[in-house]
Amino acid sequence: MVADVSNEPAVIAAIDELEAALPPLAALANLAGVSSPVPYLELTSDEWHRVININLNGVHYVTHRVAQSMVKHAYGRIVSVSSTSAQLGGGTYSKTPYSVAKAGVLGLTRALARELGPHGITVNAIAPGPIDTDIMGGPLTPERREALVDTLLINHLGQPQDVASAIAFLMSEDSAYITGHTLNVDGGLYMH
Repeated sequence: MVADVSNEPAVIAAIDELEAALPPLAALANLAGVSSPVPYLELTSDEWHRVININLNGVHYVTHRVAQSMVKHAYGRIVSVSSTSAQLGGGTYSKTPYSVAKAGVLGLTRALARELGPHGITVNAIAPGPIDTDIMGGPLTPERREALVDTLLINHLGQPQDVASAIAFLMSEDSAYITGHTLNVDGGLYMH
């Protein structure tokens, strides 16, 4: 299914269709996100809303609809991708609206862990650091790659598989007693 996560009616319609075709929804990974390199003093209202609508409102719209189904079955795993930018107040590429939206994801994660836990649903977040993907602002030059690695405690950038493995763990039965947690997948950036 394809839907614009910032469009709540489209999200609801897509999940309704998905749910009609498959067994009950058991797990959700909120992965959609966009970056924004625009400095705060140059930020337009349109850019602010674009980033917040996809990175935070989209997480809410999808999670709200999926949680309704999970509660009916008294089981679920929800994992949302935030960012170390939420914890550090900025990132290597994205600026204020991105950090604000990703911080909102952390708050939403904790609040939902409290509300949904009694229904057998765990809710956690992943906070990636520099991961070698397009959201870093396009292809990395060797100089930019080296500068990013210098901010880490280990000597390489993260790969998408590093994030995927963390999400898989938080969706597994091995994590049944973990909820309301933010797992940093960041090469030690947050400690640096």
